[in-house]
Amino acid sequence: MERAEAYGFSGAMSGAFLLSCLLFAAVSRRQRGPYMDEVFHVPQAQAYCHGRFLQWDPMITTLPGLYLLSVGVVKPAAWLLGWTGSVVCSVGMLRFINLLFSAGNFYLLYLLLFKIHQKNKAVSGFQRILSTLTLAMFPTLYFFTFLYYTDPGSVFFTLFSYLMCLYGNHKTSALLGFCGFMFRQTNIVWTVFCAGNVVAEKLNEAWKIELQKKKDEKISSRKGSFSDLTRILQFLVEYLISPKNLLTLSALTWPYIILVSLFFVFLFINGGIVVGDRSSHEACLHFPQLFYFLSFTVFFSFPHLMTPTKIRKFLLSLRKHPVQYSLIAVISLFLIWKFTYVHKYLLADNRHYTFYVWRKVFQRHELVKYLLVPFYIFAGWSFADTLKSKSIFWILMYFVCLLAVTIPQKLLEFRYFILPFLIYRLNIPFLSLYRQLLELAFYILVNAVTFYLFLNRTFKWENSDEVQRFMW
Repeated sequence: MERAEAYGFSGAMSGAFLLSCLLFAAVSRRQRGPYMDEVFHVPQAQAYCHGRFLQWDPMITTLPGLYLLSVGVVKPAAWLLGWTGSVVCSVGMLRFINLLFSAGNFYLLYLLLFKIHQKNKAVSGFQRILSTLTLAMFPTLYFFTFLYYTDPGSVFFTLFSYLMCLYGNHKTSALLGFCGFMFRQTNIVWTVFCAGNVVAEKLNEAWKIELQKKKDEKISSRKGSFSDLTRILQFLVEYLISPKNLLTLSALTWPYIILVSLFFVFLFINGGIVVGDRSSHEACLHFPQLFYFLSFTVFFSFPHLMTPTKIRKFLLSLRKHPVQYSLIAVISLFLIWKFTYVHKYLLADNRHYTFYVWRKVFQRHELVKYLLVPFYIFAGWSFADTLKSKSIFWILMYFVCLLAVTIPQKLLEFRYFILPFLIYRLNIPFLSLYRQLLELAFYILVNAVTFYLFLNRTFKWENSDEVQRFMW
């Protein structure tokens, strides 16, 4: 990092943390007590603070990583600073843990952008800092910085694990992946993603050798066509059924293999992935979740995905391959028809934005969910098009992880999209400075509206005296 870039990064990180502290104070003043899922998380952490490690709220569905780490931070700090009484493990103190995680996430996002795009000499230090600031302000994640939720810590350990993987420190990466798993069980998918990075790199090397042997450069230049994809899949199968290749890959990824094996042991002992309340968190094949994620990504990455150039390229592709797109449309319509699920929380809880998205869009008419298919197809095409700088094996691996982390979820919940979105956003090319500034301005606007609604537009339910607030 050059001196000017170092100063710029320090200034951006300090400014972002100062702003977060001011927002933290405002949120803590307006909402002093636990809110939403904090009603479960805060008492559980406070029980751990008092040494009651066998106490467990059956409504909590995640492992106790957040509570164990909170106690590990707050207790030594209380001892060093002489805190006593209710301030130790208070709601505000526990929320502050996530503020620290947000600072860590800022630093990790910068390091990941630097590492992933280090070969692109055209990217300036200012662009890296601007992209880091933008991703650190990503609205869905940024909001939960100020509440005692698992998301900031889950993102921190997953990003840290990914960074260590990129640097080749796979044992450290797997250990950090275990920490992420302790925050949220579905993070095991991103451990598989880290292992997949290693596998994709070896596959890409072997594929280049294969191309060189056959002296067929057309395959690499036309990797988007169906025939080329068939040849790649054939190569993939042939490579992976070789015992020698499997042994090589196992030697490279054994830390991840151990962690995934422990995950399956956990599944067997626990009887499922959910800890606690399983009735409201049943796994299913909810294929439209992929469409919701693509729509979510287009909304938050419109400077990348909704450019006039991309729209023209999509229309040209549509004209060239009408049969393929027709088949995709038919499959999409079938998946929406047979595999759309509506969770009871989505219909009942009017504090979440998803409640209004569902009511104002999808419930407007029975045909709406089908009429959105052309938009889903465009979103999917544009999404894949922005990843074309990555190897085909990386893209296949990422899409497998994306499907694994979204489709089993019955509930439409924007928080579930945070990690797949960040992994995607970190790996796409940098935009022009104008579009980067537009993206940052959009995030700031969404955050401003979100915090205004949360802090000022309160309401009450008929059967409750508690103040209710709008949130992600």
